[in-house]
Amino acid sequence: MALSCSSLCSQLSLIRHCRLGKNRITHGLYSPYVVCQFRLPLCRHYSSSEVRRGFARYVASKLQWANTKYEDFLKKRFPRFFLLYHTFVEGFKLLFRDAKDIRRIKGKMWSDGVKFQDLPYRDMEKLRQFRRDLIKAIPLVIISIPPFANYLVFVLMYFFPRQLLIPHFWTPSQQLEFRRVYHSLRARHHWPVLKGLECTSQQVKNGHLQRQLKDLCAKVQSGANPKASEILAIRSLFSGPPLGIRRMSVDHMRHISPLLFLTPRLPGFLIGQRLSSHGLELLQLDRGLSRLGVHQLNDSELRQACYLRGLNADVLGVNQCREWLSQWLQVSSSLKDSEVSLLLHSIVFLSANYPSGPSHH
Repeated sequence: MALSCSSLCSQLSLIRHCRLGKNRITHGLYSPYVVCQFRLPLCRHYSSSEVRRGFARYVASKLQWANTKYEDFLKKRFPRFFLLYHTFVEGFKLLFRDAKDIRRIKGKMWSDGVKFQDLPYRDMEKLRQFRRDLIKAIPLVIISIPPFANYLVFVLMYFFPRQLLIPHFWTPSQQLEFRRVYHSLRARHHWPVLKGLECTSQQVKNGHLQRQLKDLCAKVQSGANPKASEILAIRSLFSGPPLGIRRMSVDHMRHISPLLFLTPRLPGFLIGQRLSSHGLELLQLDRGLSRLGVHQLNDSELRQACYLRGLNADVLGVNQCREWLSQWLQVSSSLKDSEVSLLLHSIVFLSANYPSGPSHH
């Protein structure tokens, strides 16, 4: 076009002045409406917001291309480092996704007044695991606060991944290895717990219950797996003295704590409080799982549920895990809050002789 928008407007203005006079106002060709008719398409096609969006898409595509090239370079030249890099990237994605889920769950609890024990099983488990991961991450965050401490943190994370990193940042092989290590540390306390029960049985005044407790301990020590009915037969011993959650001896509580991955290196009253809170949380999880149904869990959720309750499920088949977890819930679903001590001891009763790694006698 020979004429631009501005020159066209000038021509129209000249015609208006020639024909109608300098002081006459008209609604003819030269009006704000006409000028807007010419300018509006230009604004519509070249708005600053669309330019910004287009530029952002261009930059994002270039960054994605550069990141892909960088990952290909690492994968070819430094495969071991690429595995660590990929694990960290995916770990942060999982962590952010879990944080969004936690925010959603917390919002539901606050807005609807839902308590922890009334949540769906998967929400309860996610809250429990996220809280434990957060507690484990706090020391690493504190170490990284001083200037230039990030370099030290990376070195520590590389050499001590099990102690410092949460499972989001473990490689698949590390997850298998570390679960095996943690289970072996837990299994070391199976036999001290059974020996402690044998010694405590001398304090039981009811002769029939005393024999049942001794027979149960002897059965487990002989390598057999007890039935749920045999465990529930002695439930009354675990609601008061001498085996209630706050009535056990401190030494016995110190052997129970590692079964839940809790440190035994605390004063006795703190150990009792932690055992009580974690035991009740586990009991509430079991009730949520009973409402959901064991068959609703996928393979990963099933193995994680067994592992939490004392079994190294990585060496077992899915059907074995499902059968064991169903037996666990037979015990758990019959217990009251006051009998939570029996639930903690069931970690030993039900898992000590399962083919999940040797216990240390």
